[in-house]
Amino acid sequence: MIGKLKKGSSFAGCIRYVTGKDEAKILASDGVLLGTNAEIVQSFELQRQLNPRIKKPVGHIALSFKPEDKPRLTDEFMAKIALEYMQMMGITDTQFIIVRHHNTDNPHCHIVYNRINNEGKLISDRNDYRRNEQVTKTLKPKYGLAYGTDKSKTNTCKLRNRERAKYEIHNVVKDVLKAVGSWQKFKNELAKRGVLLEFVYKDKERTKVQGIRFSKDGYSFKGTQICREYSFGKLDAKFEGTENHISTRANSAQQYEQGCRKNEQVPFMSESCQDPWDGISSIGLFASVNAQTFESFPEDESAKKKKKKRRRGFSL
Repeated sequence: MIGKLKKGSSFAGCIRYVTGKDEAKILASDGVLLGTNAEIVQSFELQRQLNPRIKKPVGHIALSFKPEDKPRLTDEFMAKIALEYMQMMGITDTQFIIVRHHNTDNPHCHIVYNRINNEGKLISDRNDYRRNEQVTKTLKPKYGLAYGTDKSKTNTCKLRNRERAKYEIHNVVKDVLKAVGSWQKFKNELAKRGVLLEFVYKDKERTKVQGIRFSKDGYSFKGTQICREYSFGKLDAKFEGTENHISTRANSAQQYEQGCRKNEQVPFMSESCQDPWDGISSIGLFASVNAQTFESFPEDESAKKKKKKRRRGFSL
């Protein structure tokens, strides 16, 4: 059993998706009219107006089970698990529908709920991904549900489009990580197998890496969408923190800073210096015209004698 969490802005689009599949069946609901899709959407939209500031009031969760659980998962049993899941996730006192699908080998249902509850307050999503993981782990042993198997053993031929690309990326990344020890080799080996690795940066100058993305067959995923172990931070730690080698600009900037620090340690006047301006003090360059910047040379003996004679002449 796994839960996939999403948030959106359009109830119409979400309702159209969950009810539009073949043999889709509403297992449970609360606070909505179930006549037509338009009536369901209107019910959600009316409550949405209680807190119009929220841009993404649509809560959408897909609960998926293993094929081994299919014989036991009657509509009533699936609805019971979904309702308990919602309770443990704090999704209470609000509108919702639970819709079962039969379009994959994995039994699954979709929970669509209003993030604006019956009192007009926003249902918190704080740490919802972590809570989702904890709740599903609690429900599995309670109801004797099958645990997930290694993704590498999944038959990708039965999967469609985006899901297929996701599993194929997972398998390629897992194999490549066994044989590489740096970002550059990792990226090169992935490319050979049809997987593109991209880095997401925090700034326009592309000096600080925020995360990574994997792409294949036109589909793109964040590292954590493939596997939690494939985040930038965890992979960077595996590659011994070689973040500075990822971005050419970041590397150049680092080299520049290092060069500046080295220059500060070298004496200002150097015997090997070829630049004629190197020996000139910066004070001399920017001093005023009237400022005296040169030392006076000692007068020679003849000049001293002439001054003495002139002084004697005046004293006569």
